[in-house]
Parts: sequence; structure tokens; C-alpha cells
Amino acid sequence: MDKLRAMQVFVRIVEANSFTKAAETLGLPRAALTATIKNLEAYLGTMLLQRTTRRLALTPDGADYHAQCVQILDAVAASEQAFRGATAAPRGTLRIDLPDALGRHVILPDIAGFAKAWPELALTLSFSDRLVDLTQEGIDCALRVGALQDSSLVGRQVGSMRFVTCAAPAYLALHGTPRSIDDLRSHQGIVHFSGRTGRPFDWDFIVDGAVVKAQVPGRIAVNNADANVACALQGLGITQAACYQVRGHLERGELVELLADTPPAPMPVSLLYPRGRMAAPKLRVFAEWITALLARDPGLAPLTTERTGARP
Repeated sequence: MDKLRAMQVFVRIVEANSFTKAAETLGLPRAALTATIKNLEAYLGTMLLQRTTRRLALTPDGADYHAQCVQILDAVAASEQAFRGATAAPRGTLRIDLPDALGRHVILPDIAGFAKAWPELALTLSFSDRLVDLTQEGIDCALRVGALQDSSLVGRQVGSMRFVTCAAPAYLALHGTPRSIDDLRSHQGIVHFSGRTGRPFDWDFIVDGAVVKAQVPGRIAVNNADANVACALQGLGITQAACYQVRGHLERGELVELLADTPPAPMPVSLLYPRGRMAAPKLRVFAEWITALLARDPGLAPLTTERTGARP
């Protein structure tokens, strides 16, 4: 029995909480995984997993063995990377989950360059604003904006998203231009709410170095960043949107920046991945590429001061 391979299979099954999902991400028949675990349990002389028709559960011995396997596999990966890091070419499949708007507007237009640079690497890109389970869904990494909540993952900041408060000229012609944050109380805002929690994102502004929140009434609510901008373009209200989304509209005069002296606070853009995975060449080169890509955009390049509320 290949003990190291058996450990990898065991850890993948635990991460996916499913023999079937683990088999799919490993590219192996389910029967092969079942046989591997059966042989591993026989070799160790103990049961590692309790199987039912609906779920898997670690036995006490299985939990202890899993923790040791993770440490061993991380140490092996780190050791290999130390010797091969500079020369190891990324290969295999890299599965990435991207925020919908950021992925389509910023990542996709340049993804051909990344694919060309690493011809032995296959890419699987998913676009969602939901809270994905990287381990169970077999995703190598995810790009997210805002506060990091899952402590089981490593978060590496790769950029900072800046926002702008703006409205269409048609809206301002009808309702006037707000000159202060307090003026917003008498205006209509586009309510952008989270598709995950249903809660509206905060309106906030940097005033004398501090973040100040504001209440802005609104009768139009959306849970999509592109829909948020589309509503503002139609004169339905004032909005706060990512700079990369509205830069062209501002340059063409289709939107007008408001309260420029008190801009919204930026948010961190982070690459999330399971612990120990950055040693993999495929993830390392993507992290370097995405950091360089965001650094070229003045609305996404890293900053030191961030706010923490999460957005897609």
C-alpha cells in the first residue's frame, strides 16, 4: 500500500465529506477510494470513518489520524517546494471561484494571458457571490472582497477595492446635488443587499481619517453589483459602486461623482485557500498573477487602510 497516497485519499474524503465528491476531484473511481480506505483501516487496525447512507463521520481514532495526516502532507508539500519551487511548472487543474462582477469585468479580460503563460495548467472558473466551501466542493482558491470569516482558510490580501458615490445627471437634475453626507437623508439611494444574508451593505465615508456610516433611504433594492450600477444609470437613485465598474460611465458623463472629499472606505480583496496549499505551483503562480493584475488598476491596487464589511 502506498501510505502517502492513502493519506491523501483519506484527507480528501474528509474534506469533501463524500466518497463520490472526493473521487471526482481526484479523478479516480469511487470504488478505488473505498478500497484504499478499507486497506488503510485494516493496516492501522482501527476504523477511521463511520459510514451511513447520508453522511460520513470521523471516529475518535479517525479524527486523530486526520490531524496527523494533514500535518504530514503539509510538511511533504513544503519540503518538495523548497527543492522544486523555482523550477516546478504548474500542471493539472486549478479550480477558482470568483466574485461575479469582479470576475467578469477584471479577471476574464486578462485570463487568456495567464492561460498562455502556463499551457500545462487547466482552469475551471466559477462565478458566484455565495459562501463556497472550498474543501467540500474541491475548489483550490476563491477571490473575495471584504472581511474574512472562515478561520479554517488562509487569506492572502492581493488588492484593495475602492468605491465611489455617484448618480446619473438625470437624477441630479430632478433632486439636486447633495453637498454633504447629511444631505443624503433627503435623497434616494440604490439599496445594494447581500445575496447571502439579505442585509443591505453599509453606506460609509472617510471623514478626517475615520469611517462614518450614513443612512440613505431607498425604494429600489438589488443584490447584484451590475444591477446596482444599471439602476443608477437609469436615474433611480444615488449609489456607491466599485471604481472599476463605473470608471467608464464617469468619464463619459453618464454618472457624476458625489462627495469626492469624503470617499467610501476601501475593502480588502483576498485570495482564500486551504492551509498548506500555497506550496502547490499552480496556486502560487495564480496568486502572483492576480496580485500583479489588480496592482495595475488604480481602483484595485493594495492600500493599507480597509473597512471590513464584505461585498461581492
